[in-house]
Amino acid sequence: MNIRAHHSPTRFAADRLALVLLAPVVSEKGTYLADKHEQVIFKVLQDATKPEIKAAVEAMFKVEVESVQITNVGGKVKRFGRFTGRRRSWKKAYVCLKPGQEINFAAER
Repeated sequence: MNIRAHHSPTRFAADRLALVLLAPVVSEKGTYLADKHEQVIFKVLQDATKPEIKAAVEAMFKVEVESVQITNVGGKVKRFGRFTGRRRSWKKAYVCLKPGQEINFAAER
């Protein structure tokens, strides 16, 4: 039987990790979570997994990630005059950093 351990380290392709994180979500809620709970919110690819997101954040920002929670955000129905349309659905990742870790988007270039 070839069963992998639950927390075995997984290797991901570097080019895939570079594409997983689309953008940080900057909002009042995101700022509050960053200050109080050391969490950062990212918009991620629709097919991204928790291990991929964790590896991408650790590789890009050189921080240690404690956990990742994912939310699928449904697209809103919007009207354009008499026509109705729908915005695209997207995936949001709440990345919890280990104590003492911090990502500062204002200082990075």
